[in-house]
Amino acid sequence: MANSVRVARGLEAHGIADPPTVHWNLSMPVLVEHAIRRGEGVIAESGPLVCETTPHTGRSPHDKFIVREPSSADDVWWGSVNRSITPEQFDALHADLARHLGDRELWVRDAHAGADPTYRLPIRVVTETAWHNLFAHHMFIRETDRERLAAHEPEFTVLNAPSFAADPGRHGTNSATAIAIHFEKRLVLIAGTAYAGEIKKSIFTVMNYLLPHRSVLPMHCSANRGDDDDAALFFGLSGTGKTTLSSDVERTLIGDDEHGWSDDGVFNFEGGCYAKLIRLSAEAEPQIYATTQRFGTLLENVVLDPSTRRLDLDDGALTENTRGAYPISYIENHAPSGRGGHPRHVVMLTADAFGVLPPIARLTPAGAMYHFLSGYTAKVAGTEEGVTEPVAVFSTCFGAPFMVWHPAVYAKLLGERIAAHGATVWLVNTGWTAGPYGVGSRMPIAQTRAMIRAALAGALDDAQFVDDPVFRVAVPTRCPGVPDKVLTPRDTWSRPSDYDAHAGKLAAMFRDNFKAFDAAAGPDVAAAGPC
Repeated sequence: MANSVRVARGLEAHGIADPPTVHWNLSMPVLVEHAIRRGEGVIAESGPLVCETTPHTGRSPHDKFIVREPSSADDVWWGSVNRSITPEQFDALHADLARHLGDRELWVRDAHAGADPTYRLPIRVVTETAWHNLFAHHMFIRETDRERLAAHEPEFTVLNAPSFAADPGRHGTNSATAIAIHFEKRLVLIAGTAYAGEIKKSIFTVMNYLLPHRSVLPMHCSANRGDDDDAALFFGLSGTGKTTLSSDVERTLIGDDEHGWSDDGVFNFEGGCYAKLIRLSAEAEPQIYATTQRFGTLLENVVLDPSTRRLDLDDGALTENTRGAYPISYIENHAPSGRGGHPRHVVMLTADAFGVLPPIARLTPAGAMYHFLSGYTAKVAGTEEGVTEPVAVFSTCFGAPFMVWHPAVYAKLLGERIAAHGATVWLVNTGWTAGPYGVGSRMPIAQTRAMIRAALAGALDDAQFVDDPVFRVAVPTRCPGVPDKVLTPRDTWSRPSDYDAHAGKLAAMFRDNFKAFDAAAGPDVAAAGPC
């Protein structure tokens, strides 16, 4: 088996002394071979590597910490999202975790975050498993020049040790799991969880902190562009269709999940995609489905037949949060540069399980700020223990777990960018119609795609709009490829009075949530929300 074993040059700086074997920047096939050799996963019938991360099958938000230290303490929005630990606690965690890694076979990935060379961040990811290094290989921007790779100097390093258990008494953590970020030392420590998403999300958090210092807006969004570089952004929380809707055969994919918006346009942070796969179909999402049939794709917690190794993408036995990681080059119509011009359209996605938001609506600049700060979607029954009816979820800036600064900082940057470049902002509901979850039905993806295509193509520019009396958004009365009745959600309910009750309930939730932002947002923005 081919590999590239070399001395642990550079790892001493991260506190890792004399590990037995270190593999540097291995290719995708070799990483797969190592993973199979070590029993880290199995090969599916169609070619992907399938790994399991139980008991952690998603992020651990209550176990994420930022070190409270002088260089960054005044910038951080401290609270339930950004929990603090002391420098001393971090140093103890670092020493113990590094000692743990020093006894193991290690894999190192040198790469970059940020497709724009002006804002690119050189990073290093050190893992104790081959498959986590494969994840880093896919998700970050790979250096192809051997001389530059040999001279790579990381400005941020991630040490990933799933088999190491943090000690709450010694390390100041809540449990054996920890994701700890030290901005001054430019170091991330991940312990006690095998969920690979923590690797990319920790670097996203880092970019969320660093880029506003340079007047660049970091965004939890996907992006694509048309033939004349008319970029579009897609904000949305998990399950809203962000990845699906941005992967459109009629447009070029810039990136799947994380972007920056600078004075020069938008740029992808990543070199790959991390798609949610539960109940994925070849008919509805052909491009993403095709990646599940390719060698090199990494699948997390996807169920497969132990005998035939055939995938069952409909089976959520391990988790509803099944995931696939793959290089963005697996999407045929991707942008190799990872860059696009200034967005002409901004789409804010929500999966409204109450079934009351219109499937597409145009927002005023103040309305855009309101919904950006709100970051609304809904959980439905079955997705989490104890959830028996729709539950409203508000995640500010459509990515609260990754926002380091106060949300007003990001909202201000977005408002400035929208105003400067004249972008049109749309609110798109990919959730329920003709009733709430359990009564109505999920909005057909074909209709949602038709609405977005119409908006991006300018087909709604001259459409007639009516004001929604509850949510204060402008709703088109017609849209190509969509029945007129669908556009006005109240008309789809069998009993309009039931719609009114549910709409009033959701509007009250919006108002209650926005109280935290009233002072920072200003009266114009607050007045743009539901009445």
